[in-house]
Amino acid sequence: MTATTPSVANGHEPHNVSAILNYWDDPGDGSSPTPIYIGKGRITNERPHLPHRFTVSDVAGREGDFTLDGQGFQYLRHPTQMKDDFVDERRIREEYYPECAALLKQATGAGRVHIFNHKVRRGPTQWHHLGLKNLANRGPVTKTHVDQSYDGAELRMRWELSPEEADDIVQKGKRYQIINVWRPIRTILKDPVAVADANTVPDEDLVSAIMVEDDYHGEQWVVRHNPAHKWYFKHGLTPDEVLLIKCFDSDRSVARRALHSAIEDPAYKDLESRQSIEVRCLVLYDD
Repeated sequence: MTATTPSVANGHEPHNVSAILNYWDDPGDGSSPTPIYIGKGRITNERPHLPHRFTVSDVAGREGDFTLDGQGFQYLRHPTQMKDDFVDERRIREEYYPECAALLKQATGAGRVHIFNHKVRRGPTQWHHLGLKNLANRGPVTKTHVDQSYDGAELRMRWELSPEEADDIVQKGKRYQIINVWRPIRTILKDPVAVADANTVPDEDLVSAIMVEDDYHGEQWVVRHNPAHKWYFKHGLTPDEVLLIKCFDSDRSVARRALHSAIEDPAYKDLESRQSIEVRCLVLYDD
């Protein structure tokens, strides 16, 4: 199905939000962030974070101003054939994965897309604190992060591909990316995802952090607070739209990663829990 830029908003004022973004609490002593462990039905995330208030700007009506290579994220209209609220894991892998792969090929011009996992979120905002088996109630992540660091992206690429193919990509300098395809299952009002313009986030604000998921030992970015970061979201994102979030790009001449985090919009904090699905994709180019 063809993806297009969402149509211009209907003339309403932008729904900008004064929101809290939670940034890593850097102890200042050079110590590494606390590792995250995911497995056996639960996630343990004990990294200290501090709240900082930002104005998060609504992009509705000007979605075309933001692109993967320009700012690190992109909004597209892309209806899905999945009509069961993404409750069938087999259908997600067999039917929705190919939709996402085709979308990314069209959006990026890549030759191949390898999808390595997905996360469905239906749980409450503070789901991390539910204790044992909290993954059964997976909800929004309200801490600023990037899923893979630069080194972590290569770790993931090597985990997913054969040693021969991975070596070929690295030795020949072939371009590859990691992009998340983020879609509402129902229209998003509560706990929308905010993304930061990559051009406002210098590498110096990023700190590598260990994340272990089952047998996979990866590395992501946590973030030091910087008031210069510029944050955006789209108010009322619908299930017929997707947000593409770039987590990594080996091309150093473009936006390479976009910080992201769920935010709490005070106007909708009492609504039922947000429902969304994100599909994580390794995007490969022929040269």
